[in-house]
Amino acid sequence: MTSSTGPRIVVIGAGVSGISCAVRLLDYGFQNVLLLEAEPRIGGRVHTIPFGENVIDLGAQWCHGEKDNIIFELANKHNLLESTGDVYENYQCIRSNREVVPESVSQRLKDIVNDSLVTRQMELRNCNGSLGSYLTNKFYEALRRPENSDIDMAIAKEFFENYQKFENSVEASDSLDEVSGRGYLEYWECEGDILLNWKDKGFIEFLRLITKARELDNELGVLEKRVLLGKRVTQIHWRRNDYGVDVKCDDGEEIIADHVILTASLGVLKEQQITLFEPKLPVEKQRAIDGLAFGTVNKIFVEFPEKFWPDDWTGFTMLWREEDINEIRGTSRAWLEDVFGFYCVSYQPKILSGWIIGANGRHMETLPEDEVLDGCMYLFRKFLQWDIPNPCSFRTSAWYTNANFRGSYSFRSMNTEEIGTSARELAQPLTVVTSPPLSNGGESNANPLYPQTRCDKPIVQFAGEATSDHYYSTVHGAVEAGWREAKRLADFYGMPRHGRKEPRAQL
Repeated sequence: MTSSTGPRIVVIGAGVSGISCAVRLLDYGFQNVLLLEAEPRIGGRVHTIPFGENVIDLGAQWCHGEKDNIIFELANKHNLLESTGDVYENYQCIRSNREVVPESVSQRLKDIVNDSLVTRQMELRNCNGSLGSYLTNKFYEALRRPENSDIDMAIAKEFFENYQKFENSVEASDSLDEVSGRGYLEYWECEGDILLNWKDKGFIEFLRLITKARELDNELGVLEKRVLLGKRVTQIHWRRNDYGVDVKCDDGEEIIADHVILTASLGVLKEQQITLFEPKLPVEKQRAIDGLAFGTVNKIFVEFPEKFWPDDWTGFTMLWREEDINEIRGTSRAWLEDVFGFYCVSYQPKILSGWIIGANGRHMETLPEDEVLDGCMYLFRKFLQWDIPNPCSFRTSAWYTNANFRGSYSFRSMNTEEIGTSARELAQPLTVVTSPPLSNGGESNANPLYPQTRCDKPIVQFAGEATSDHYYSTVHGAVEAGWREAKRLADFYGMPRHGRKEPRAQL
């Protein structure tokens, strides 16, 4: 620890939620704060790397929305964001025989699925099925209208198959049939531009902002000397001794804390909850971990020696004809079916960025790099009419095979609904009954600020995007979850606010 005074607080995970929590704890006046991070870097699912002529984000890429979005509120003050534009709206729809779907047709198909977005908020409230069944019914119902009778049904079907893959990338689901219709409404979209990029800096600029690294001219800012990298936690003994929580690491070190704030991904919790906690978690917590869903979305970045596409071209989505997709199914290239599109990248004039979902996205992570690149070139040359040069650089994300993540982000599945759990249950802390603390962090039952009664002391707390009621799957949800847990401890110890804006209440 960095101080001999005050409660000992260990934050597990130096992703956005853990960093936000730790910085806010310091703002409240806590000094004995330590972050343990299994990766050799900070940031978690924010991972900006040098690539091509600038940087790319292997994980979180955009600030999603403006109103009630704490990231926008912080970054906009420093002019760090700008609109990505219509890249993900003005794309071409290209069939697997290189036929470009006329814009008059593709735009009508896009309008059909966009119109369903407007009605979802009301109609899904009474939906007992999946998001997939709802969208399928809405799409084909619209196609049956007289004004759409001239649309080729084969093209419409190919378009909708591709659109579902895009929606799966938004949800991180393998199939929209596993996404709860009602649960879909739990997510609150912030008003305003939902694709705000970080110009030529990448999302890591937000980490520099909240840690004050930009001002203090060091990598970790106010967290300097408070972060241990490459420190994997293997077990949390949370009721073994009266003195606190025993955190065991894979290098054999044991760290004693008064409070542990766990910000590991839901994917890690799903895999490790049985072995990670001693004693085992309460049933309600286990149900939340099992019931909330966690999926994988991956990116593919291909840099070419020169741009071969027109200046006004933003990218394309792949519409597979039945006879063409059947040629690769059952072969080593079958995974390519779930690469649904390639798009231009801001501040990277020679790069196209592809997206892949689900089981095939996870399978791609296990393939040799040259096989993945060969598959991507197969797609480019099958769908595009131009002469495609050999790429000069290539990079993919790999969120599932990394044991420190086991996927990308959370969503609400049909299983979530059936089990009847929520982020609220996941966010509830593990507590022990203790005497009220002094406002300065000492332990006493003589504090006049508290009644002379026993109280629940939070000893293991949970943060991260999956614990957010309505902003799950987002970085701003992760930030607010970290602030929420810092505030929980500040309230417990009666710490002053120091004039800082409080996170929105979720519990």
